[in-house]
Amino acid sequence: MNTHEAAPASYLLAYVKKARSTDLGTALAAALERTERLYAAIPEERGLHRYAPGKWSIKESLQHITDTERVFAYRALRFARNDGTALPSMDEDMYAAESKADRHTLRIILNEHILVRKANQAMFAGFDEGMLKRSGIASGSRIDVRSLGMIIAGHAEHHCDILEQRYC
Repeated sequence: MNTHEAAPASYLLAYVKKARSTDLGTALAAALERTERLYAAIPEERGLHRYAPGKWSIKESLQHITDTERVFAYRALRFARNDGTALPSMDEDMYAAESKADRHTLRIILNEHILVRKANQAMFAGFDEGMLKRSGIASGSRIDVRSLGMIIAGHAEHHCDILEQRYC
């Protein structure tokens, strides 16, 4: 396993740049605060709203943030624990369709997200500097553990931006 810092794939750099801090713990906390504030303010009857045909509903969007966080956190755990197994990509559209998020209340989906984020904040806080620098292959690209955490934060920020710009 390579322990030098690895740059995330170019398409993921946009998420790293969306994070509100260069400090991982602060970035994860800020993204959670914003996500919780924005989604908690949405009335339940708006949860099925889509800003265009074929786009995810508000509920599906929030579930997507959580599902993606779980995948990236799993990758981070594997690499932090020095597991060199290359990990596959995920099909976000399949995950969204199979989530059946629209069957749940927005509050239940938001609570799930909060619990997942708090667990991941604890996980990343438990990694030492050496673990944060470890890297592995995911979706065909080398990426380090710290970047995976920053991507989690920035990905949530990205979807909060979309929520504000297109859904509300």
